[in-house]
Amino acid sequence: MTLADIAAETYASLTVNKVRSGLTMLGIVIGIASVIAMVSIGQGARGSIEASIQSIGSNLLLVFPGAQRGPGMQVSAGRGSAQSLKQEDADAIAKEVQFVKAVAPEISRRYQVAARGTNTNTQVVGTVPVYPEVRNIQVEEGSFITEAHVQGFSKVAVLGPTARDDLFGEGADAVGQTIRINRVDFKIIGVTKQKGGSGFGSQDDMLFVPLTTAQRFLAGDTYVTTISVQASEQSAMSAVQEEITNILLDRHRIADPALADFSVLNQADIVETASSITNTFTMLLGSIAGISLLVGGIGIMNMMLTTVTERTREIGLRKAIGAKRRDISAQFLAESAALTLLGGVVGVAVGWFIAWGVSRFAGIATSVSWSAVLLACGVSTLIGLVFGYYPARRAAALNPIEALRYE
Repeated sequence: MTLADIAAETYASLTVNKVRSGLTMLGIVIGIASVIAMVSIGQGARGSIEASIQSIGSNLLLVFPGAQRGPGMQVSAGRGSAQSLKQEDADAIAKEVQFVKAVAPEISRRYQVAARGTNTNTQVVGTVPVYPEVRNIQVEEGSFITEAHVQGFSKVAVLGPTARDDLFGEGADAVGQTIRINRVDFKIIGVTKQKGGSGFGSQDDMLFVPLTTAQRFLAGDTYVTTISVQASEQSAMSAVQEEITNILLDRHRIADPALADFSVLNQADIVETASSITNTFTMLLGSIAGISLLVGGIGIMNMMLTTVTERTREIGLRKAIGAKRRDISAQFLAESAALTLLGGVVGVAVGWFIAWGVSRFAGIATSVSWSAVLLACGVSTLIGLVFGYYPARRAAALNPIEALRYE
């Protein structure tokens, strides 16, 4: 029996009862569509989280005051708000640590900012000129803080686009305008480019001033809340992290690393942790959706068993005129595989459409990969072969004489 014969027989068998074939295939369509949609949502979430982490800077390490200690790496209450890091620590890191491209200390707090009768509560970051390089920030209008501003305690500010819109209106020309922070007037010298994001962590809803100015006129002390360190290459990040830890332990005269009054976060570790979480989330969604594939496979088996019973006399006749067991088995396996493969193709299209709809109307990032599409089609065909094997074997094992007598 040639492949052309098997294809012709398969087409004829499946189109005899189109409604039943369509309903049987529907289980596979729903299963594949569910898997594609769920996996695309999980992959989209992973990509979105990784992009958000990467957007804060490349090859980045963050040094925070306070410690991260205890079982399960529980965060101490003082982390981020404790006062244990100074400008001198940042200078030591820049001078003594190898493979460091740039170091940007900062002091960051939320303040009420007023301008022209309007006001907003936003994050005010006191920092240095290399901050845009370290944290992947670009200036759209005007200029960023210079070393002269830092040395001269200048009362100048650079606005993020969201902060600009809140204070002066959407797209307004803010350069040259004056704002007031903590009863101190600042002149706006620039506006950064929009990076996207929302909430308190958005880099668009920030305001940048010289570090020395923030320390003297806003915070009233000489401490910093974060030291951002950019490694020269990604492969050196672990070594840089270790060197930073050793230098700060020595500077703070701490012998036991478990008692460190600072913590160093590696961006690569953050990305890896986030990816691990989203991968688990994607697998969970895919597994739940995959249950419907199992149900669809059972439906395929049920239909094929019914078909074998209905076509008993046909099977007996074909055997009587010379058809072999492998020919009968191949025919029924082909019918089962064709149902699931066609259902898989339709399911992929439906799943892609669902993913597009979720992204378009719900605002949730989705990503349909070719690997997921090929896997879905392969799995659907495999299900057809697995669940079609028993009916095909049963059909092939029929005695031709008894089959011809079957009523």
